[in-house]
Amino acid sequence: MEKYRLITKVESSRSSGKSGVLEDTSFIAKDNITTKGTFTTSGSLMLSNYKSPFDATVVDLLEEAGLKLIGKANLDEFGMGSSNTNSYYGSTLNPLYENEERVPGGSSGGSAAAVAASLASFSLGTDTGGSVRLPASYCGVVGFKPSYGRISRWGVIAYAQSLDTVGILSKDVALAERVFNVLDRYDEKDPTSLPESIRGQVEKHQHLSSESKFVIGIPQEFILEDLTAQARSQWLQVLVKLLKAGHELKPISIPSIKKLLSSYYTLATAEAASNLSRFDGTRYGFNDEEVKETAYKTLTENRSKGFGPEVQRRILLGNYTLSSESGNHYLKANELRQRLVGEFNETFRFYNPLLSEYVSKSNGCDILISPTSIDPAPTIDEYKSKSKENFLAGYINDILTIPASLAGLPAISIPLPAAKQGIQLMAQYGDDKTLLQAAKSIEKLLI
Repeated sequence: MEKYRLITKVESSRSSGKSGVLEDTSFIAKDNITTKGTFTTSGSLMLSNYKSPFDATVVDLLEEAGLKLIGKANLDEFGMGSSNTNSYYGSTLNPLYENEERVPGGSSGGSAAAVAASLASFSLGTDTGGSVRLPASYCGVVGFKPSYGRISRWGVIAYAQSLDTVGILSKDVALAERVFNVLDRYDEKDPTSLPESIRGQVEKHQHLSSESKFVIGIPQEFILEDLTAQARSQWLQVLVKLLKAGHELKPISIPSIKKLLSSYYTLATAEAASNLSRFDGTRYGFNDEEVKETAYKTLTENRSKGFGPEVQRRILLGNYTLSSESGNHYLKANELRQRLVGEFNETFRFYNPLLSEYVSKSNGCDILISPTSIDPAPTIDEYKSKSKENFLAGYINDILTIPASLAGLPAISIPLPAAKQGIQLMAQYGDDKTLLQAAKSIEKLLI
């Protein structure tokens, strides 16, 4: 455990003592998910001594099902990063590489590494722009991001609240599905939780089984020149296996994808600047004990020392985005986000249950498929060197995972062992069950 720097604070294992569908299963929670009476640091000096007075809803539900929380997992500070090198507690190492120090991906790198190292049956992470799926791809595990609103966010320390989604990392799809079934509940404490009325509409949909033959869309915008030769070769082999298994492959186009990276970082940093404005060290959080001349200087010093460089960078970018000097960047990013949702709606067979008109398309796709990452996990030194030369170099890692996040779609990364990367599947909003069935089917082909 210490070898991989997985856990920020290791607490004694706890359990509700109740029995349930996942009895005697242990799990680890990402350290931005609150746990009562134990440290929840969010990977930051700012919250290094914070103990929550309550459990997050997801922790409550799992313990009621008989599970044991055995620790908290390291992460990029406040979920901001794609490598797990931005944590105040140091970089997590990728267990997939025994003799090399490679990144596990971020921001849920500790959660993915914990599963890869068999420290727990599964772990909880959070996914804002790919923070569950990218680490899953790098560490050779399953990473599932449900539809936005299906799992409660209550008790999750926010990065970007319109994107943050609790996700599940596990060794196989079947366990991720079982955990999802426990957590898939309406929560009145979370204003973004999907209402029962819409959940009812989703349940009326005839979900496909793992034995079905799926219509699988291949967005041409996802076939990137940046893919390594090995990744491209493995990707083509996956498509051949799908055809041989009887699935239908359908080339499609989602034009907005080409412009999403800048839109994502416009929206996410704006929300981050707002969410993190509450941390100033006065009521809780890091407080520089040296007496300052004014309250303003005290707050400035607390935030300057309490937040790491990447968090400060994103706060500054977000504040600029929301300022009058930035023009209409924020509004334009939101417009592109809505356009993206419309393009996805035109692509899938299943209707979007958030729309007032329910029209399914007989010629639509059941799921979409793409690589999860453009390359395998880089070494820590390689990643830090590139980021030092240009901090934007790290942002490109999210390019394949951002579309599902901005549209709120369910998405899952399943391991492609030969390439040490993952394959990503996506489905229409709310159609999580079809996605999981497809993932179980395709998982068998990749073993």
